[in-house]
Amino acid sequence: MKKILVANRGEIALRIMRTIRKMGIKSVAVYSEADRHSPHVLFADEAVCIGPAPSNQSYLNGDKIIDICKELGVDGIHPGYGFLSENADFAQKVTDAGIEFIGPSPEAMRVMGSKLAAKDSVKKYNIPMVPGIDRAIEDVNEAIEVANRIGYPILIKASAGGGGKGMRIVEKADDMQEQMERAISEAKSSFGDGSVFIEKYVTSPRHIEVQVVADKYGNVIHGLERECSIQRRHQKVVEETPSAVVTPEMRDRIGEAAVMVAKSCNYVSTGTVEFLVDDKLNFYFLEMNTRLQVEHPVSEMIIGLDLVEQQIRIARGEKLAVTQADIKPNGHAIELRVYAEDPLNNFLPSIGTLTKYQKPVGEGIRVDDGYEEGMTIPIYYDPMIAKLVVHGKTRTEAIQKMLQAIKDYKIEGVATTLPFGTFVFEHDAFFTGHFDTHFVKNYYTPEKLKEKQKANAEIAALVALKYWQECGKKLQPVEHKSTSWKRRLAH
Repeated sequence: MKKILVANRGEIALRIMRTIRKMGIKSVAVYSEADRHSPHVLFADEAVCIGPAPSNQSYLNGDKIIDICKELGVDGIHPGYGFLSENADFAQKVTDAGIEFIGPSPEAMRVMGSKLAAKDSVKKYNIPMVPGIDRAIEDVNEAIEVANRIGYPILIKASAGGGGKGMRIVEKADDMQEQMERAISEAKSSFGDGSVFIEKYVTSPRHIEVQVVADKYGNVIHGLERECSIQRRHQKVVEETPSAVVTPEMRDRIGEAAVMVAKSCNYVSTGTVEFLVDDKLNFYFLEMNTRLQVEHPVSEMIIGLDLVEQQIRIARGEKLAVTQADIKPNGHAIELRVYAEDPLNNFLPSIGTLTKYQKPVGEGIRVDDGYEEGMTIPIYYDPMIAKLVVHGKTRTEAIQKMLQAIKDYKIEGVATTLPFGTFVFEHDAFFTGHFDTHFVKNYYTPEKLKEKQKANAEIAALVALKYWQECGKKLQPVEHKSTSWKRRLAH
């Protein structure tokens, strides 16, 4: 494999290209008109403008991407995450064109792309699943019967869903009709598939996922778990590994379950198996993400593997060079997604120009980003600016390192989630590990963040005042009785 096209943009495109260059392979960037001056475009060996800013006219134009590959003699396509990364039809077209798709097979993507098909695939492996019904359902009366059997509250979920879309919590039978209609409507508009199913709603859930890596020869390993329970609008904001609540025995069991999920669909490449964990640490299979995850850097820091390099090696037919016995946790890693969002205004996107942009540096600090000072955050794409990742010998050390890194991260021109990150990492619930996916709902309000910022500002002002007073004492001239030079100076 001599040349790889990265069918993505921003921080993930740049991150992938760094590994491609490290491996001695040429890289090709595609970019929209809005991303003409982006760092990933300048970093690539070759770059091609693929179309106007809207993603459906650029980064989602799979046919044009394949045409560019043929024109430039590209051997492989890395899709990153988002956009075309989990599009089985695109993966099939890439394969049919004689180009290596750096990811799983289209068949595995189709199976795991449907929550219902995924559940059906893993049934025979006796992997725990949330009580409910594992087929599409439209009849409200049948839904009520299922809910009565498994007990309220229940969760209506879109089979093809993700990111919290097509999900509705139902507390009682009277609400079933309205909530089912809403879930089906949202699923159709978001995914083109109105299939929904029902499962028991776990009231205090944690979201824990397991990294897996599989080659083309049936070898599958897991890269430990990631704790992803700090979320807003059902989307992750903070991730860490290892989880504060997972015991070594549970780690073995949940890791083995993830490996079996991968084997159930003959999975190849890197992927992530997601689990729901209740307050008694029972875990249940949720779904599999058939791509590189946003939060993969925390796993890389802990297990010492470059997951993008593993993807490329696997795609070109190499066997895994490591076994499960080689995977040992090394310290603790935490990631904060730095979004151009205003945590004081319901996390709404904050579009603007980065008038100041200075990244934190130091041992154990990693910043994956796709922006530079002076660039504008475009309105067309996800507003993530960067991923701030830290590594420490212990969880406590990692938390303290993260808090310092946030202080050192200087971003002006747009509102960001950096202050929210400080709120999370200073909160007792996070520090003690006693939190779940309801952290934001239970503990966070804009008012609390404002109070925290005000208190920090007052402390800073007092420290500054004391420093000024101390400096003032040092600078005062000394009056000595034998000379009285101060009094003479006054005359």
